[in-house]
Amino acid sequence: MRILIAEDSVLLRAGLELLLADDHEVVASVDTATALLSAVAEHEPDLVIVDVRMPPTFTDEGIRAAVLIRAQHPAVRVLVLSQYVEERYAAELIADRTAGLGYLLKDRVADVESFLAAVAEVGSGGTVLDPEVVAQLVVRSRRTDGLERLTERELVVLALVAEGQSNSTLAAGLSISEGSVEKHISAIFTKLELSPEDSGNRRVLAVLRYLGSDLRPR
Repeated sequence: MRILIAEDSVLLRAGLELLLADDHEVVASVDTATALLSAVAEHEPDLVIVDVRMPPTFTDEGIRAAVLIRAQHPAVRVLVLSQYVEERYAAELIADRTAGLGYLLKDRVADVESFLAAVAEVGSGGTVLDPEVVAQLVVRSRRTDGLERLTERELVVLALVAEGQSNSTLAAGLSISEGSVEKHISAIFTKLELSPEDSGNRRVLAVLRYLGSDLRPR
């Protein structure tokens, strides 16, 4: 797998390079969000590992760059490393699709093996979200119940939405029309009490509710 690393800490960046070099190709290693965006355009990596806080302000440059990469380069997978949960942009990252996305808190990466497993999972198109990320974003939605009101088919639809499938792909996989998919999703929003006036994207909030529940397959 071809990986691009964006991390302003010289020691951590060098450590990631050494850690990943055995099984992957590190195509570039940068220390600013601007350099990250340029490197993605130049190298077209399979996966970007990016820190949330980068120069010049060390606030949210990295994760804002990650949002842009997801929008402009949909084939590039993104693994975000952070000291904290940046709720606004974390929700925006998940809003479009969860496939090929990871968000890990640095102090909760237990060991090298778990980190490398997360890299492999995200790189193959999977999703790895730190439990604390899910918990904080679910709290952000202000409501945590309602999943028990969904029908079996609605739960299947919501699970596929959580995997990042579009309405058209979902319809083809379930052998139903896109109109039927839209009706199922509308029913999900209604049963989860996610009105158009809810802060945030209803699709995001529904997915986060599902990801934080016991209904998700383990």
